[in-house]
Amino acid sequence: MSGHSKWSTIKRKKGANDAKRGKMFTKLIKEITIAAEQGGSDPETNPRLRSAIQTAKGMNMPKDNIQRAINKANKDSSSFEEVTFEGYLAHGIAVFIECLTDNNNRTVSSVRAIFTKRGGNLGTHGSLSFLFDRKGIITVPKGDLDPEEFELEIIDAGVEEIELNDDWFLITTPMEDFNNVQKKLEEMGLNTESASLQRIPNDTKELPIEDAVQIMKTIEEFEDDDDVQNVFHNLEVTEEVEKALDQG
Repeated sequence: MSGHSKWSTIKRKKGANDAKRGKMFTKLIKEITIAAEQGGSDPETNPRLRSAIQTAKGMNMPKDNIQRAINKANKDSSSFEEVTFEGYLAHGIAVFIECLTDNNNRTVSSVRAIFTKRGGNLGTHGSLSFLFDRKGIITVPKGDLDPEEFELEIIDAGVEEIELNDDWFLITTPMEDFNNVQKKLEEMGLNTESASLQRIPNDTKELPIEDAVQIMKTIEEFEDDDDVQNVFHNLEVTEEVEKALDQG
């Protein structure tokens, strides 16, 4: 997957309006809660929780909100269940959808409805796993860091790729080195904007602008569902597609 395509998704999230930001907060709270339920409330010993907290802080979520989400896990089981869906949208674009739900029937119905309405096909579990690699994606503010010195210092922690986009470093790691890189950044005293395991496509597919915009609007439909945490896809999001989306 090209660096631009990955970065474009992150940029769109950074520029989210207040309504979108509110939805992101809701999804992050759910992620924090289930991470604490499954791995304990100490981020030092729970990598998933540490990543969720770092991302929440990067989104400027108040500390009280973060702590309440952790406390909720300590007080009672939220009964959230992790569910994934795989399938193809129009023009052969593959999508992998991660959900956290307390009502599986509702989530299945909602996701299937979007596939059907938009001319897609919901596949069987594992049918598209060969198209995506699980990797760690971390964004770090550039600040006063010297790019060459920063790369030399962090590369041995298990970094696969470092890209400088505007004022941010985009760091890609193999899944098994994700936690090591996070710890190294903490040792360096650096704050991360976001840190998460993502499903990166082995290859991307470019479409005409009009078709690509329609695909992105369908992806946004999935993302607007309260049960959907993440949507990964293999559409190449070019600068032209970005501009078309920004124009409405």
